[in-house]
Amino acid sequence: MEACYKISRALQSVRKLKPLVHHITNYVTANDCANITLAIGASPVMAADICEVRDMVSHANSLVINLGTLDSRTVESMIEAGKRANELNIPVILDPVGAGATPYRTKIAREIIDTIEVAVVRGNLSEIKALYGIDIQTKGVDSSENLSGDEDVPSYLKVFAMDFANQFHTVVSITGKMDIITDGKRLYIVKNGHEMLSRITGTGCMCTSLIGSYLGAETNSIDGALAGVATMGIAGEIGYNRLDKDEGTGSLKVKILDVIYHLSVKDILKWGKIYEV
Repeated sequence: MEACYKISRALQSVRKLKPLVHHITNYVTANDCANITLAIGASPVMAADICEVRDMVSHANSLVINLGTLDSRTVESMIEAGKRANELNIPVILDPVGAGATPYRTKIAREIIDTIEVAVVRGNLSEIKALYGIDIQTKGVDSSENLSGDEDVPSYLKVFAMDFANQFHTVVSITGKMDIITDGKRLYIVKNGHEMLSRITGTGCMCTSLIGSYLGAETNSIDGALAGVATMGIAGEIGYNRLDKDEGTGSLKVKILDVIYHLSVKDILKWGKIYEV
């Protein structure tokens, strides 16, 4: 219950401060990321050109780096923006989309986390393992493995997540049917969401934007990561429960935005399935 109150306070901070979240993100989900940032109460900006990223991030409250549609032109922008964010103590959130899918994608993800001080890394289990250095195979940019929502998180995965956080000096959010969030000391499990979310492009990217929104509102890294992941899961679950029998993924996507726009403390306390281990 204490975790739910933390999320509620973080939500109130976002809506009061309206942080500017600078995205260097992928073109497939840029519109979704912008809309969910607006829905939570923050303000998005999508600026990726090397000529302006240092200036733009200087005005921002957080920086989201997303590798979804990776190309060589934006890699330099990501690193320059990240370095500038570090200089100004602006939190950086990394979404290593598809790490492990190709050697190049894995190399860039590792280069970013080695070069930039990253506050939060959010990815699926395959991506996080690839970033850690474990050989995996992915299905495109999707995870080749997942956590079962019907079981407790295995002890070895808790240890792995905490070791990742300690090795890279960051908060890691491993999202799937169940979510793990840890800073290497504290560890949370979130059991919100619905399997239908996996059939909507960009839900992971949108989750990362929510984390960026919370961190931009001066929420500390682990609480902001927890708030972003839990908000996405709660919205997915409430949205699914509001679907009519003839509605599908398109309707769910819209309902998620609506739920987040109207999200209340009461919703978080009622729906939150968050456990500190």
